[in-house]
Formats: sequence, structure tokens, C-alpha cells
Amino acid sequence: MADYTLEEKESFTVIGFGIELKSCYTDFAGLNKEKLDFWQAISQDGRLGTLKAIAANGYVFAVNEALNNKMMYYAGIMAKASAPEGARTIQFPKGEYLVVKGEGNTAEELNNRLTGIAFGQVLPEAKNFAYVGGPNAMALMGHRNDLVFGEMWIPVVKK
Repeated sequence: MADYTLEEKESFTVIGFGIELKSCYTDFAGLNKEKLDFWQAISQDGRLGTLKAIAANGYVFAVNEALNNKMMYYAGIMAKASAPEGARTIQFPKGEYLVVKGEGNTAEELNNRLTGIAFGQVLPEAKNFAYVGGPNAMALMGHRNDLVFGEMWIPVVKK
């Protein structure tokens, strides 16, 4: 089984701009393209810069959330200010989280790697805990040795 930890986290809030993903949840190539196009758009139009200006720390989050029967995807931050116009406030509950750490050449590679490990290896093989929904996030935490590093945070419950 992949390397992971279970960690107790306090509740936290991520403020982000998002899109509805239109690809089927099993169309990984389609989903990845939608996400990459979204990151390019918010980087170019200034929304990502707006978020970074109110961030409480240096983390940038990629958040997945099922909302009103839609697959939503957000670029977000933990904020030290209120949400800018058009942004959504996403609440993460206090509780136990599956945490998968890793690094990659790009944020996209890191996100794909951590998502694959968490949802393709750890959760299907887990005997003592399960993901029962709610938002999950990949936290891009920084750079070292020409790589980006971060963690996938998924709320879980004991089985």
C-alpha cells in the first residue's frame, strides 16, 4: 500500500474560484484538460493573484467538491480576509483526514500523482477508514530541489 498518514485536523476554510467539470468522472484525460485550462485562465485573468494577496499562508489549494449534483473544482487559499466577489467559501470539517504527501515536476503532475495514490490505491485498500464524501483538496505547499511538493487531504471516517 502507498505511504500515507491519518491526521486529526481542525476545521478550516478555503476561499476559491471554481468551475463545474463537465467530463464524465471516469474520463481522466478530459477532467485533466478542464483543470489545466482552468488554472491557465485564472492565472492569466488575475483571479489567482487576487487570492494569493489575501492568503493566510503560502499554500495554494486544488479543491474537488460535489455540490448540487455537480462536480466542482476550485483554485483556492486559506484566507486572512473575506472572499472576493465571485469566490466561494468552502468549509472543511474538523476530523480525521487521509494525508498523502508527494512531489512532482509541476503542480499538475503532483495533483495527478496524489489523486491517483489516494483514490486509486489507499482508499480502495483501506480496511479501517473510508471516504464518505465532502470536499477534498490538494495543497501545493512549496518548491524544493526544482520540484513542487504538497499533500492531498481527504476527510475520512472510521469503518
